[in-house]
Amino acid sequence: MVKPRANSWLDDLVAYVPGRHGGGAHANPARLASNETPLGPSPKAVDAARNVLSGMNRYADGGANQLRDALSAHYGLEKERLVCGTGSDELLQLVARAYAAPGDEIIHTEYGFMVYGISARAAGAVPVVVEEKDYTADVDAILNAVTGKTRVVYLANPNNPTGTILSGAEISRLHQGLPEHVIFVIDGAYAEYVDQPDYDAGLSLARTAPNVLMTRTFSKIYGLAAERVGWAYGAQDIIDVLNKIRGPFNVTGVGQAAALAALEDQPWMNQAKAHNDHWRPWLHAQLQTMGLNPIDSAGNFILIEFPDSLDASAADANIYLTEQGYLLRHLPGMGLGNCLRLSVGTEDENKGVIKALSQFLGSNS
Repeated sequence: MVKPRANSWLDDLVAYVPGRHGGGAHANPARLASNETPLGPSPKAVDAARNVLSGMNRYADGGANQLRDALSAHYGLEKERLVCGTGSDELLQLVARAYAAPGDEIIHTEYGFMVYGISARAAGAVPVVVEEKDYTADVDAILNAVTGKTRVVYLANPNNPTGTILSGAEISRLHQGLPEHVIFVIDGAYAEYVDQPDYDAGLSLARTAPNVLMTRTFSKIYGLAAERVGWAYGAQDIIDVLNKIRGPFNVTGVGQAAALAALEDQPWMNQAKAHNDHWRPWLHAQLQTMGLNPIDSAGNFILIEFPDSLDASAADANIYLTEQGYLLRHLPGMGLGNCLRLSVGTEDENKGVIKALSQFLGSNS
């Protein structure tokens, strides 16, 4: 019997594995694996979502017009150059589908977001993985990887899972070095957490360049991860193409209502940022004191490297922490087997995971 055969270029595609929701003996473990905001969504967003539940029999606004109106007003952007998606993930994948074909090349860095490689392979394109320098994207290495077959360059800034960033000047230098036909996608999922004065989330380039798309999400600082709401801004031609191939009702009515209310409640967003500004440096300092190597992060998480000098591995630490009720992200599939990624949690979670990690290291010394 001849079975249906999927496209051959999907054979090597490895499905995305999300952060764990449970595990170990704890019924309610501290979920510190998925970079979710520990404060949760704005209460106003929760109320807005609840208020539209009775209308679930009706299709949502396919153009997310109210949400795009609000984004336009908040950021000073042209509404017609905004598109919303099922999280920024959908928009990232649509770019590959729209601009790459089998045999084309899509560039991302070695520790870039896993969706980039998945998007490339799903389109039949060849993912070109560029080495980083000290867990940070290397502009010259990216430019050296560009060939006549390159169609898309993905770059998360800040990057996930490393938390490192490039300055606005470096982003501009990278763009200037790319051929005009290459789409430069700047993924700003964690942009709201960044304070560095030389940082540019990509809005200025996306406003003026015909080959730049900036993506953002409501999943992180706004606390709407379950609702899957993202958006992108870029050249009109790019936005028009994405609108042609996105789902006709890709953002749910509940998601649109919650995102609109969340965007309007900037005091809640500022509170989430203040929480992160306090606890991320505290976690970094505590991890250093233990002899671990936390990578400087601009996001709401820290990549923790376990140096060879320690008689302890990230894999063993991951098992121990799970048993203690703390779920972190172990990423051996990304070449980060000696690292764990720790999301900033609540005060109790942050203090608890540090205590548990200290106990683990003490038992292995």
